[in-house]
Amino acid sequence: MPCKFSIIDNNPQFVVINKAPNVNFHTIDGKLGIVELVKQTLNLSQLYPVHRLDRMTSGLILFAKTKTVAAQFGVLFETRQIEKYYLALSDKKPKRKQGLIKGDMKKGRNGSYLLLKSHLNPAITQFFSYSLAPSLRGYLLKPHTGKTHQLRVALKSIGAPILGDSRYYPSNQLDVGFLHAWRLSFVLGNRHFSFVVDPNWTVDGMSDFIKKLSEFQTLNWPKI
Repeated sequence: MPCKFSIIDNNPQFVVINKAPNVNFHTIDGKLGIVELVKQTLNLSQLYPVHRLDRMTSGLILFAKTKTVAAQFGVLFETRQIEKYYLALSDKKPKRKQGLIKGDMKKGRNGSYLLLKSHLNPAITQFFSYSLAPSLRGYLLKPHTGKTHQLRVALKSIGAPILGDSRYYPSNQLDVGFLHAWRLSFVLGNRHFSFVVDPNWTVDGMSDFIKKLSEFQTLNWPKI
């Protein structure tokens, strides 16, 4: 059976894992989700999810080990003091190569979300795109909100749906979706934590893409 996750950090306060793609967050129809899998692997009676990833999305997930730490993380997320960066691939050229994607999100009848032009309670995402190979672009995404399907809808809204996203790119049928939670950083108890896991994608131009991202903090990020 393929490995569904690996442990990145395990300490008395929290656990950080690298989730494989195509693994549900919660248990569905008797099929164990990532929360239960981590609990069983680490022999924990309780584990508190403080954010989540879609089934198709791979990468870093953070779990608190106590209610107290979970509440602390809740405040950090609410006040946007946790930095998250994602990577994605698309075979479409975006309407613009970098910028800000901002708008309210509305759920449609089929369960998919739409990005609206209104800004009452908007989803906010900064992005940069890079050419990897002919008809293949890599995306660096920095979400400032945590809306359901936010990044998937954001890229579709600029004409670059994510490869393998069966909901928002149904004409592109792949076994795996190319969206990955790449970096995660925060301050907890006056200590700074930072984690990074590169995606396991074997596509043309991937190594050069990762090298370019080494200077992600010095990029001229679009204003929010």
